[in-house]
Amino acid sequence: MERNRFPAKISAALLALLLVAAPLLPLAPRADAARLKDIANIGGTRANPVIGYGLVVGLNGTGDTDTSAFTMQSVMSMLQKFGISVPLAKIKTKNAAAVMITGDLPAFSKQGWRMDVMISSMGDAPSLEGGTLLMTPMMAANGDVFAVAQGPVLVGGFAVSGASGSGVQKNHPTVGRIPGGAVIEREIVPPEPGEYVKVLLASPDFATASRAAVAINEKLGEQAAHATDGNEIRVRVPAKDRPLLVDFLARIGDCEVTPDTVARVVVNEKTGTVVIGQNVRISTVALAHGSLNIVIKEKAEVSQPAPLSQGQTVVTPKTDVKVTEEKVKLALVQKGATIADLVDGLNKLGVTPRDLIAILQALKEAGALQADLALM
Repeated sequence: MERNRFPAKISAALLALLLVAAPLLPLAPRADAARLKDIANIGGTRANPVIGYGLVVGLNGTGDTDTSAFTMQSVMSMLQKFGISVPLAKIKTKNAAAVMITGDLPAFSKQGWRMDVMISSMGDAPSLEGGTLLMTPMMAANGDVFAVAQGPVLVGGFAVSGASGSGVQKNHPTVGRIPGGAVIEREIVPPEPGEYVKVLLASPDFATASRAAVAINEKLGEQAAHATDGNEIRVRVPAKDRPLLVDFLARIGDCEVTPDTVARVVVNEKTGTVVIGQNVRISTVALAHGSLNIVIKEKAEVSQPAPLSQGQTVVTPKTDVKVTEEKVKLALVQKGATIADLVDGLNKLGVTPRDLIAILQALKEAGALQADLALM
């Protein structure tokens, strides 16, 4: 009996130890949870768009024609900066093209860093393949220059045509990129954070904002965050964390939050793509869907006259019309059906994606689809 009591005492002691240590054990994150930094941004930390106008040269006869007056004026202005004066009427070049340069100045970018830029033709140049962008200043919306772009243009396509006008084209040869083609000359200094920082959700939702505030408070161990609306969470920075704000924001960004979304069905009628969210519900409805196929065939019948007669050969058209309608039974969709029930039922009906689009639109009109129907 003594040998049986000793293991029981050890088991009771181990159980008591586990119960005491249980609150200290980290909880595994939920499978559907996301880090806060993946679904939100810190207010004031964003990219800034910049734009510029310049010239791409070195094209093999695929530049703008004389009808693009702004290209000719740009070439003349560029030559004048190098001390070369040429009348506008004398400029005949098809190796240059006027382009717009666009890009996004990254947040926290430093002077001397490089950024990618997009090159887009403005005139009637058929291709920018093989061209080189000349030095072009890029400015923000306030007119200040923040970067300078220059370099060879990479085009993911081509356009070839013959003398008769026929040709072949792949992708869009009038748009290209220059990886690292712009040098940042001026930094954008973010505003100094005060007592509070703002966390802005990428997809506004009241439930997600509330959950984010709760997750931040649990992470900090105090009531420092509260949701002001469905998009913004205000977080009070403790005095001890203000000198180390980067570490504070890093801790906030690692908070696990389960995002919530509005029930929505997204439909792209051009491609037949349908995306249905998990919160979509269907009310009780009887559903039937069939198609009407009409096949029209035309053929010509030739009527030959008898030999040695005065008749003429007559061609008579004959048209055959065949109508086929599918016999489809009614399918009953019960109230509160989930997305899995809907997909299973529609698969039994054998509907195609384009049929599904028509069914979803009809369900929305009938008031049976408890979700937003977004058309692309």
